[in-house]
Amino acid sequence: MERALEAWEEKVLQTFLDGDRLRRLPAKRKKRMVVLEWLAERFEPARSYTESEVNAILSRHHPDVATIRRELVWNEFMDRERSIYRRHPPSEAR
Repeated sequence: MERALEAWEEKVLQTFLDGDRLRRLPAKRKKRMVVLEWLAERFEPARSYTESEVNAILSRHHPDVATIRRELVWNEFMDRERSIYRRHPPSEAR
């Protein structure tokens, strides 16, 4: 279930998204976190994903899936263990 977005978050997404395609990752951390949270919402919290499944989902939004995948893990939106990815529940994500 996606949470309600604040007006500034909507504006960030409008700036960096073209429909469901990510134009580029924001350089500023606060804006980057909004985009990463939006991307993390493409994954079900209780489900495990293989790396190829993660890549397939992310490729719908941006061609550089490796960078996005790393950012999701580094910023604690997802966990990675032995090439299996799991999304943090929304309450645990930053």
